[in-house]
Amino acid sequence: MAYWNQRTIAKRVSCTGVGLHSGKRAALALCPAQPDSGITFLRRDAGVEIPARAENVVDTRLSTSLGVGAVRIATVEHVLAALTGMGIDNCRIEVDGPEIPILDGSAAPFVYLIQEARVRTQEAGKRFLLVQEAVEVRDGDKLARIEPARELSVRFTADFNHPLITDQTFHFVFSDRAFAREVARARTFCFLRDVERMQAAGLALGGSLDNAIVVDEFSILNPGGLRYPDEFVRHKVLDVMGDLTLFGLPIIATFCAHKSGHALNQALVRKILAEMRRHRVVRVTAEKELEPLQIRLPALGIPDLRAVP
Repeated sequence: MAYWNQRTIAKRVSCTGVGLHSGKRAALALCPAQPDSGITFLRRDAGVEIPARAENVVDTRLSTSLGVGAVRIATVEHVLAALTGMGIDNCRIEVDGPEIPILDGSAAPFVYLIQEARVRTQEAGKRFLLVQEAVEVRDGDKLARIEPARELSVRFTADFNHPLITDQTFHFVFSDRAFAREVARARTFCFLRDVERMQAAGLALGGSLDNAIVVDEFSILNPGGLRYPDEFVRHKVLDVMGDLTLFGLPIIATFCAHKSGHALNQALVRKILAEMRRHRVVRVTAEKELEPLQIRLPALGIPDLRAVP
């Protein structure tokens, strides 16, 4: 497989579940899309298309929500992380309501859907957004920073001043194999003390031990425990991968964060996009074009994610 070819999925695949915050039934389908179309959401019930781009972010409270006009789609970060993590450039995500199904609280079910659909390589060369200038945003002791690099990597430190989540750091160098193995299965999490407050605010109405890690003052309430010893920070990296998708193109950069969240991630994305000198867009159609750009493309195509004609 040529790493510089754009990729979509080979067939339509679908799933149903419940919205994490709405608590309502939610259905989703991943569909093939044309080269250079990027990732878009289609609210079938409203007949409105919402491109997965930063200018369409309308809310970052506990999740990332997109909108066009009065039509919104909430909790988009996990499915976006799965598509970006599996190297998918073009996909139409059809939904029949205002929220993406939470499924098990991770990106793994969406990865399985992509594996079921398989990948189709496309004739067009990949387009990348190259970060050309270090950019940083802060909010108190929270930090998000992005720097020029030869490949995409994420380094995140999570610290919630809690016995189980203190100074957890995870470093991830992007490839679809690494994403599927090291990041995709990490679930969203919350503190038991916050559940009543969130539900009173109309949030987390669909949350349960089946789709989130719940932590009390000293322990994990989920009977099965954790999937990774540092699952909390790995999920934060998963969220970053979803939020970085909203550049509208795969990026080449190093992302570093300390205690960041969706709001700060999106503030960083907007700050980079606001000035042309901070980034440039390139298209790669052959290996010989990589050396002048001084970038390394990620290896794509894990064994059970076969390319098809």
